[in-house]
Amino acid sequence: MRKDITFKELKNSDYDNKSINQEIQANLIARIKAKQPVFEGLFGYEDTVVPQLKKAIIAGHHINLLGLRGQAKTKIARSMVDLLDEYMPIVKGSEINDNPYEPISKYARDLIAEMGDKTPISWVHRSERFFEKLATPDVNVADLIGDIDPIKAATLKLPYSDERVLHYGMIPRANRSIFVLNELPDLQARIQVSLFNILQEGDIQIRGFQLRMPLDIQFVFTANPEDYTNRGSIVTPLKDRIGSQIFTHYPKSIALAREITEQEAKISKEDKASILVPNLAKNLLEEVAFTARKSEYVDAKSGVSARLTISAMENLMAAAKLRLIETSSEKTTIRLVDFMSIIPSITGKIELVYEGEQEGADEVAKLLIDSAVMVQFENLFPRISKLEKEGIKTPYTDLIQWFDNNFIELNYTDTDDEFFSSLRSIKPLVALIEDHAGKLNSQDQAFCMELVLWGLTINNKLDKSENNTAYKFDSAGINQYFNRTN
Repeated sequence: MRKDITFKELKNSDYDNKSINQEIQANLIARIKAKQPVFEGLFGYEDTVVPQLKKAIIAGHHINLLGLRGQAKTKIARSMVDLLDEYMPIVKGSEINDNPYEPISKYARDLIAEMGDKTPISWVHRSERFFEKLATPDVNVADLIGDIDPIKAATLKLPYSDERVLHYGMIPRANRSIFVLNELPDLQARIQVSLFNILQEGDIQIRGFQLRMPLDIQFVFTANPEDYTNRGSIVTPLKDRIGSQIFTHYPKSIALAREITEQEAKISKEDKASILVPNLAKNLLEEVAFTARKSEYVDAKSGVSARLTISAMENLMAAAKLRLIETSSEKTTIRLVDFMSIIPSITGKIELVYEGEQEGADEVAKLLIDSAVMVQFENLFPRISKLEKEGIKTPYTDLIQWFDNNFIELNYTDTDDEFFSSLRSIKPLVALIEDHAGKLNSQDQAFCMELVLWGLTINNKLDKSENNTAYKFDSAGINQYFNRTN
């Protein structure tokens, strides 16, 4: 924290008085020239959103980030704080971060007129120059712009005609800062109108006070396209005053989606050390979200947030951690049967269309997992024929025939040795893995064993039944439901 100085000391320092746009631009250009990352942690936006952001900042525009939920709109806005100078000087005691070179409040003007070069100057860290407001229908003009404060008037014994009785709202208090207004279409149209002059001319009106306050603010708005029809819209004159509208998007590849999940999921170092997550399990988790975005049961207009896979990964790790606790083991590996634990993460993150509601949220979640399993399955193994010609052997014939006289139960709570020993006891399954997934590491090969059984059940070549603690796989047509006691 920097200590207070006088206005004279500030004038004699190397401080360069700039507007917030000039400040952000200068720091952006410096980072670009130094080949430093400008917006860290925005995976998948390097060639799309980030270049547009750079241009908008260089142009000195206010920005509207338009995209479906879970597309890092708020993260982008918050990352802009890193483009501010570390410290900014203000007239000490100012409610609205008055620039000592260009004071705009009566308090700051009077103080500088009285004290001149001896005016005390304090410093504001860039972390305190970020203001964020969620636009909800109950937000009013007083919240954003300000109002007369009768308590202040009574305390100071001032008439309501005195500017000093004003209580400034969030926007004036964000002077020389970044102000983010999330979900802009949710803001009532009459409240949006109050932003017109602030964006264009810098004027604000509070209860009849005509104030000329050239506020210096970098506005960032966020909006969801769905809101334009469901809950409201951005009024045209306001939209016209926003310099750049930038569309965000979901990650376009599994690899990028994995990076986002790994960065955002809250998993302790201890859990990462004791719980092994095979690469195929990570891919499958992301594939669930990709499948949901294309599903006929899910409302595409609402989108499928990246929070789905983040929450799902946390649930997946929690299921494995619970197994460690229950079995008193030191290490375990994520299994395909563990994916049933992510169903609550799916059902809470998707909006269903009518057909999906008819199926039921839990059933749709299971269908999404099955569809994702088949995508991963077909990336590694031959396609399973729906109709097989008699006497012609397929890669799966021996395995299917093994189940004519055998079955296998996979328990959630088995230790790794017990669980994978059961799978390895199926010799045709081991042979199939060696033929088609032999180049994978041992953890992925073990995960593939479950993947094959799952794929065969989805294609009705085997039957799968379940209870609270285990899955049972047996010959198609038998479908024996079973009960187990702990």
